[in-house]
Amino acid sequence: MTAAAGGLALLAAALFALASAVQQRSAAAVPDGAGGSVRLVAALVRSPRWWAGTLADTGGYVAQAAALGLGALLLVQPLLVTTVLFALPLGARWAGRRLSRADWGWAAVLVLALAAFVVTGEPTAGEDAAGWREWLPAWVVLGAAAGACLVGAALRRGTPRAVLLALTTGLAYGLAAALTKGVVDLLGDGVGAVLTSWSTWLLAAALLGGTVVQQAAFQAGPLGASLPAATVGEPVTGAVLGVAVLGERLQAGGAEWVLVAVLVLAMVAATVALARSAAAASPG
Repeated sequence: MTAAAGGLALLAAALFALASAVQQRSAAAVPDGAGGSVRLVAALVRSPRWWAGTLADTGGYVAQAAALGLGALLLVQPLLVTTVLFALPLGARWAGRRLSRADWGWAAVLVLALAAFVVTGEPTAGEDAAGWREWLPAWVVLGAAAGACLVGAALRRGTPRAVLLALTTGLAYGLAAALTKGVVDLLGDGVGAVLTSWSTWLLAAALLGGTVVQQAAFQAGPLGASLPAATVGEPVTGAVLGVAVLGERLQAGGAEWVLVAVLVLAMVAATVALARSAAAASPG
């Protein structure tokens, strides 16, 4: 189960990397001005390249959902940061450049930190779903954080706006990942159970909202601003919700918690560095 979940998470990361690169190039071509999100969406739906990115994004989500059906958020979500490992060579190839020694070094740090995190922490699954009462405190916190980011983004332009919108994207997609576990579990009860559950419709809203805000982040500023924030924001949000709402746990003890903390910091640092390098390599 753990191996299968890990493999599917890596497949999802590869597809998400392809989708981000293609969609950013499409969104960046739309001027960031009057018309806002409506104008952006209207322009994107007429772009065949954007639809190709959306197809890759959809495939990535299906693979992620399958991974979450087999493994814990604490396992699957950290593995999604390997999106940057796929985005980096892809961007370098498109830009016609070679990867630097720093790129290889940070890639090694990320891979080793992820492996050590899985071995040391031994993430264990909790509940697949929770009731709305258990979810309510998380919704309040996420809503306040997303609202603050959106208000800040409305008052900014350029890189600050892109970062704030990307953070909102990470919050939305992290929530979607946590909800996906419950929806996947409902599939065993039939289509009717899925369609009549509040979690399905909240999941759809989180995915749709996250997609629109993500395209706005791509449009607002350079990929180096939005990619690191979104790449780190989603797995962090999903993992926190897995612990706080679904009762997932790490099997670390004593001094192992210090090592886990160091590994998490190493993963975040490596992800941000690689995401910036991948963005710099992108011809978009």
